[in-house]
Amino acid sequence: MADASLTWLGHAALRIDSAGGKRIYIDPFLTGNPKCPEGEQQPERVDILALTHGHSDHVGDSVDLAKRFSPQVVAQVELKGWLGSKGAPLDDQLPGINKGGSQEIDGIRFTLVNAFHSSGGDEGEYLGEACGLVIRLENGTTVYVAGDTCVFGDMQLIGRLYSPDVAVLPIGDHFTMGPEEAALALELLGTKRCVPVHWGTFPLLTGTPDRLSELAPGVDVVRIEPGESVAL
Repeated sequence: MADASLTWLGHAALRIDSAGGKRIYIDPFLTGNPKCPEGEQQPERVDILALTHGHSDHVGDSVDLAKRFSPQVVAQVELKGWLGSKGAPLDDQLPGINKGGSQEIDGIRFTLVNAFHSSGGDEGEYLGEACGLVIRLENGTTVYVAGDTCVFGDMQLIGRLYSPDVAVLPIGDHFTMGPEEAALALELLGTKRCVPVHWGTFPLLTGTPDRLSELAPGVDVVRIEPGESVAL
């Protein structure tokens, strides 16, 4: 089985190329994202689309991508219903899952877990609550994508239940936790490898991977630039 990889597309947008050849887009804020490389703004294919919450800098191009590629969509039930109301072709799919629920697609297991953040559309629509994603790939690697959140004590439960090999954590501060809280999150999770995201997009986001490295000794803080990938 081939190696899996994670590509950071700037801000909180990610692409995972799974060991079984599936292409997963997470929070695909591509067009309009000042840090997304131009060559990454028009995907060639999307097999699975996964969302953490309804803010526009995470939903991003989801509706357009769903219309173009008809991927399986993983999102909280209200958010997935909203995507359908916007024309995403979801009639043949299961309703969205909710926190604690899981969905397996082509050997890849997605679980929604808690996050502490807001979630709503630009026009004030209720789009469910913010979530994190736990993704167990076909090769057994487990990736925890925290979404937008502060640190919270029950991250210890996420570590106990799912034992993530890699934690994708926001570190920018202002809208999410900064490096100080992210360092504590890694301690609670017990995860020794971290890909920091949601930093450097806008001047308000002041947290840096270097600061996280200082605060989390013993953790492999993987600093990659938008468009770069890391093996999973």
